[in-house]
Amino acid sequence: MATVPDALIWEIVRKNNAFLVKQFGNGNAKVQFSKEKNNLFNVHSFKYSGLANKKTVSVQPAGKDLSVVLATTKSKRQNKPASVSHKSILKREFNKVAKSVINQVKWLLLLVSDNYYRPDLKRAALARLSVVRRSLQVAKSGPKKRNRQAI
Repeated sequence: MATVPDALIWEIVRKNNAFLVKQFGNGNAKVQFSKEKNNLFNVHSFKYSGLANKKTVSVQPAGKDLSVVLATTKSKRQNKPASVSHKSILKREFNKVAKSVINQVKWLLLLVSDNYYRPDLKRAALARLSVVRRSLQVAKSGPKKRNRQAI
């Protein structure tokens, strides 16, 4: 079966799809968001689209502890939805998890120079990782510290 180019899929789903959230901002400027899976910033654009791109990256919380699920899609399994994504659970401290996210995003860049994964999503994946980790952290209980500076 022949594969469909990413640009053609984007032209089909660009104006209307089930995941599109259209909101009106200041004046006539429309702000469009997307609720699709594997969209790091939830922005409706070709770069971050989980529908139009064959290679996508997703960072989601794994549970109540500080573990995070990093999911990447396999480009050769597009016709088999059950096995299209490769998920890995990361349970270490933040610096080691961030380093492993960087290595996963540009994984194939190191092995084969022609076939890179998505190094353009490195900053977006790290931003999503920091937001997810911050949301999983539990606030410390107890009295708040006072400001000791002189007024």
